[in-house]
Amino acid sequence: MPSHVVHRDEDVIAFLDRAPLALGHVLVMPTAHVETLDDLPDALLVPVFDAVRRTSIAVQKALGAAGSFVATNTRISQSVPHLHIHVVPRNKGDGLFSTRLIWQRKKYETDSDMADIATKIRAAYELAR
Repeated sequence: MPSHVVHRDEDVIAFLDRAPLALGHVLVMPTAHVETLDDLPDALLVPVFDAVRRTSIAVQKALGAAGSFVATNTRISQSVPHLHIHVVPRNKGDGLFSTRLIWQRKKYETDSDMADIATKIRAAYELAR
């Protein structure tokens, strides 16, 4: 399955999660190998978290979401040993949280659906400043 990049620059890449919590779930990560948030060098704090902020704005605007959920794991439950920050579009009653946190992954119906959402978020990312 191809990746659907919504942003890339020298320091950061952001792309759609292949097993999203909600359609439009984006992973933002430094392009340089950094294992955890604890290891993120000061020089990358602004580039990475500026991209996280802009991605949050972009998924909300592109998908008509009321808000977003932003999270990262540090070692425990970190499925890939490379820092990645989840940006998930949210709407009231979306079922992401219940009485206990349950991450129920979704699937894109087609690669074309995934590409369409990535295109919308990419366009909104460029306007998010």
